[in-house]
Amino acid sequence: MGNKRKLFSKHMLLFEFRKVIGNPYVHIFGVGMPILMMVIITRAVVGEMVDQTALPAVKTSIFLGIGAMIPMATIFMGYGVNQAQELEKGIPQRMELFGIRISETLCNRILSEALFMLIAFLLYFIVGYGFVGVELPKVSGALLYAVCILVFSVILFCLAHAIASLLKKFSLTYCVTMLLYFAQMILGGMMGITYDNMPSVLQVAAKMLPVTYINRDFYTVWKGEHYNFVPMLQAYLFMGAVACIALFASVRREMRKLH
Repeated sequence: MGNKRKLFSKHMLLFEFRKVIGNPYVHIFGVGMPILMMVIITRAVVGEMVDQTALPAVKTSIFLGIGAMIPMATIFMGYGVNQAQELEKGIPQRMELFGIRISETLCNRILSEALFMLIAFLLYFIVGYGFVGVELPKVSGALLYAVCILVFSVILFCLAHAIASLLKKFSLTYCVTMLLYFAQMILGGMMGITYDNMPSVLQVAAKMLPVTYINRDFYTVWKGEHYNFVPMLQAYLFMGAVACIALFASVRREMRKLH
């Protein structure tokens, strides 16, 4: 009978979603911080810019770039920390004793994380269009932004799961994910240092991160203009490969323990 259980269920989804919204990190870093930074940075730029004709483009570019913080916080840091905390307490093993498979838990958790991220983006877009004056996109630009954010989120989920599974400690996972979170923000140009102003060594590292291209270049895509996706694609492939290697290492480690 246990094999006939569905991977998705309403009760499990609600259970996992309540755990997500009960995590303070996702509210602080995944909802509040992106909105606050978007408003503050755009207001600061408005006060310093001389050429007001370029203002809508600059504000939209800032809006799109900071939006990448949402999956970085809700998926990467929020999920990673929560997963490590549960592993440290042995919660997945206890749930298996009650007949709840890890695959079932994981599927409902992925859906609950995606649902929370969707709500976070809705709030972010409401504030962006209501108070910042973001430009409307071309349909192709909006779809590409959604696809890029979704793929970025999948990579971050795999990486967060791998880090939590390898470290199995709340404190260590929190430290590593927090460092990587801020490293991506700095190298991606979200902390006031643009790509052009970085030392050459940091530029090499920045080129390997998808967030760099989302923050620096996505306004061109948003408006439906021609854009060379090759460097961005290479960054996605590199980060995806790192996440897959880390995930493979965590799975192999668990398999060794079982045997």
